[in-house]
Amino acid sequence: MKPPNVLAMRQSTCRFAWLLIALCLFAFPTLSYAASGPLDLTVSFVGIASVVIFVLAYALVMSEELIHMRKSKPVLVAAGLIWALVAWVYVQAGMPHEAEAAFKETLLEYTELLLFLLVAMTYINAMEERRIFDALRAWLVRKGFSYRSLFWITGCLAFGISAIANNMTTAMLMCAVVLKVAEGDKKFISLCCVNVVVASNAGGAFSPFGDITTLMVWQAGQVPFGGFFALLMPAIVNFMVPAVIMNFFIVNRQPASLKENVWLKRGARRIIALFLITVAISVLCHSVLYLPPAMGMMFGLGLLQFFGYYLRRSLPRSLERKRERYSRRGDWKKLEQLGSVVPFDIFSRIARSEWDTLLFFYGVVMCVGGLGFMGYLSLLSETLYGSWNPVWANVVLGMISAVVDNIPVMFAVLSMAPDMSEGNWLLITLTAGVGGSLLSMGSAAGVALMGQARGIYTFMGHIRWAPAILLGYAASIVVHLWINAALF
Repeated sequence: MKPPNVLAMRQSTCRFAWLLIALCLFAFPTLSYAASGPLDLTVSFVGIASVVIFVLAYALVMSEELIHMRKSKPVLVAAGLIWALVAWVYVQAGMPHEAEAAFKETLLEYTELLLFLLVAMTYINAMEERRIFDALRAWLVRKGFSYRSLFWITGCLAFGISAIANNMTTAMLMCAVVLKVAEGDKKFISLCCVNVVVASNAGGAFSPFGDITTLMVWQAGQVPFGGFFALLMPAIVNFMVPAVIMNFFIVNRQPASLKENVWLKRGARRIIALFLITVAISVLCHSVLYLPPAMGMMFGLGLLQFFGYYLRRSLPRSLERKRERYSRRGDWKKLEQLGSVVPFDIFSRIARSEWDTLLFFYGVVMCVGGLGFMGYLSLLSETLYGSWNPVWANVVLGMISAVVDNIPVMFAVLSMAPDMSEGNWLLITLTAGVGGSLLSMGSAAGVALMGQARGIYTFMGHIRWAPAILLGYAASIVVHLWINAALF
């Protein structure tokens, strides 16, 4: 019997590890931009061990709902272990500064993302605290729309709002409306939830601020700010095709109108204006001054802090004027509400940001930064974009995002940095954004609604409509290839 071919075994192990990387890269929300280092570690013990560590961390993340452990914990540990292994190899090779420089480069990319998202989350939390979303929900509840009208209104609002706000927040807002109005009609609630998830993901695909995937493509300079709006029509098609099909399965009823009044807190409209100003400043920073968009967002955070200071200092005078006004009118209900008013605190809004998600981003950025520095991303890029047509590669990657999450797909592509036309960069932006709608677990919006409408909106309830959603996915790609053919 011949002794085993050690080299062949190592190459086989390397291919297996590469396949694991290919799957895992498409399952995480923030990948690094570190290029391959001078040492090829893809067939080394350290490289294979790092892949195993990453896979185990990924498995724990995917089991979050089962084991009730926050997803940031395993990837933070994995990131530390992977970079420790990388640094140890380079120290032994007499090149300690190579690993240090790669780590700092990856950390800088994450820092820009962190600051941008932190400000965006703070503004959304501030608007929520000022009851802007509650007021919108109350208005919808009071109107007493028919089921069919409610289906289309919540879908269209989810599409529009998610272009500037987090798709998960948007989906949960619309779901709250449906749960309130639908009077326990589980079939209709499930149908609306599917529609809202699809609409939220589609709405975020054509706006640089609509999703982290689009934000990263814009921030990386692959597509200019205005270029994303070429995806508006494909995104509308992606939402409309399954919505039109589902519309025929709605049993149209007229639910009773529910009385619910919500008053906006002082400064609510001005905070919306400040957010729009902050967005404009970020765009100008990136497109005119060639500075990172995060700088504009941090400037906008300063504006919000100044406005918060004004709200706190002027609160006593405002309360006194309102007490006099409500006393003269005899509005005792509003007088009672004034007793529960608390000053606006900007740091409490920052504290309410999704820190588990932000730390999760750090862990994944650093994990894949280490794996990329070892040489795995170069292997993946050569195989995927070197052997396939970029159009087909981007379509398949979008479908992969349905299995896990849409954000990592985009960051994997950005990390590989293939030489593609603007049309193909827009295509991967579209497919990574809307591909997560194919399954309920493929996007943050779907996962959130499974928790909010527990037992009503389920994985199987969503997958019943997968053919219609897949048809919308294919139609949006065809429309993009057709109307934006000049960009390819």
